[in-house]
Amino acid sequence: MLKHSCKVVSVCLCACMPMYFSCVPSSCSSDTFDNKSVNTNTQEKTTSISAGTDSKLSPPESSSLPAYESEKMSPSPAVTPPTKLKYISLGVLVLQNTSLVLTMRYSRTLKEDGPRYLASSAVVSAEMLKIVACIFLIFRDHTFSWRALNHVLREEIVNKPKETLKLAIPSGIYTFQNNLLYVALSNLDAATYQVTYQLKILTTALFSMSMLGKRLGIYQWLSLLVLMAGIALVQWPAEAPGTPEQTEASSSSQLVGVLAVLAACCSSGFAGVYFEKILKETTQSVWVRNIQLGLSGLIFGLVVMFVHDGEAVRESSMFRGYNRLTWTVVLLQAFGGLVIATVIKYADNILKSFAAPFSIILSCIISYLWLADFDPTSLFFLGTVLVIAATVLYGYGERAKAAGSPQSV
Repeated sequence: MLKHSCKVVSVCLCACMPMYFSCVPSSCSSDTFDNKSVNTNTQEKTTSISAGTDSKLSPPESSSLPAYESEKMSPSPAVTPPTKLKYISLGVLVLQNTSLVLTMRYSRTLKEDGPRYLASSAVVSAEMLKIVACIFLIFRDHTFSWRALNHVLREEIVNKPKETLKLAIPSGIYTFQNNLLYVALSNLDAATYQVTYQLKILTTALFSMSMLGKRLGIYQWLSLLVLMAGIALVQWPAEAPGTPEQTEASSSSQLVGVLAVLAACCSSGFAGVYFEKILKETTQSVWVRNIQLGLSGLIFGLVVMFVHDGEAVRESSMFRGYNRLTWTVVLLQAFGGLVIATVIKYADNILKSFAAPFSIILSCIISYLWLADFDPTSLFFLGTVLVIAATVLYGYGERAKAAGSPQSV
C-alpha cells in the first residue's frame, strides 16, 4: 500500500510542479473556489468603497501590511515577510478546501451508534453561524461600537429590504448547492468529488460570458477542453469487484453522486457570477452582503429542512446526531468562505490557482491512506493530471489576457 501511495504522490506532483515554477512570478485569476466566493478584485473594490461610505462610523483602515512596509529591508537573501504571507495564505486555502471535503465525507460515511445527523440541519446551522460571524466582523470594523453596529444593521439591512431581496436568487441557489454537496459526498469518495467539482470552472466561465460579457483567451478555451477530457476520464466506468447486486448498488450510488456534483457546479457558476454582478453595482461591504445572503439562505434552509426532514426534526430535534465531528463540518462550512475572503488578499492570483490542484493531491492521498474508500485506476490518474493541468492553464490564460494579449474569443 505504501508503494502505491508513493506512486500517487509522484505522479500528481510531477504533473503540476513544473508548471508551478514556470508561472510563480506572474499573476492570474482563478474561478476554482466554492462557497460564495466572488472575484477578488470585486471584493477589494467593494470593501474600499464601503469603507469610504462608513467613514463617519469608523476610522480609516491602515494598510494591510503596515509593519512590513515600515521595516527596513534586510540584506539577507531570506524570504521577505510579504512573500511568507502569500505562501501562508496559499496553505490556508489548501487546508480549508481539503479539510471541508474530507471531514464532510468522513462524517457521512462513519458508522456509529444512533442516528446520523441531518444534512439539511447542518446547512441551517452553518448559515446561522455565518450571520453571527459577519455581524461580529462589522462590529470589529467599527471599533466595537454598539451604536455604529446598530446604525449599520438598521440602515443597510432593515431599511433596505429590496437589496436583501436581490440576493434571494443566489441565496436560494447556494442553499440548494450546499445540500447537494452533502448528497455528493455521501455517494462519492473525496478524491473523485474534488476532481469532478472542478467542472465549476467551465460553468463559471460560460455564465461570465453570458451574464458579464467577459471574453476568454485561447489558453482558457484550451484549458476548458482539457478539463472536460480529464473529468470524463475520471468518471470512466471501471470494473468493481463483488457480486452483481453490489456492483449495481455501487454504480447507482456513484451516479447519484455525479449528478449531485454536476448540479452543484451549475448552481455554483450561476450564483457566483450573479453575486459578482451585484457586488459591482453596489457600495455595500462584503460582510453586509453576506448577512443578506445568510438571512435569505437561512429561510430557504429552514424550508428545505422541514419539507425533507420535518418528521425527524419533530421526533427529536434539528440537532439530532450532532457530535464533535458534525460541529467541525458546520464550522468549516460556515467560516470557510469568510476565511478565504480574509486571506485571499495576501495571495497572488497565481498562487490561488494552485490551491485547487494541491487540494486534489491531498484529497487523493488521504482518501487512499486514511479513509480507505478510494481505489484509483490508471484512467483516474490520467484524468486527475489533466484536470490539474487545466486548472493551471486557465490561470495562465488569465495572466496572458491581463498582460494585453489580443487573442480572445
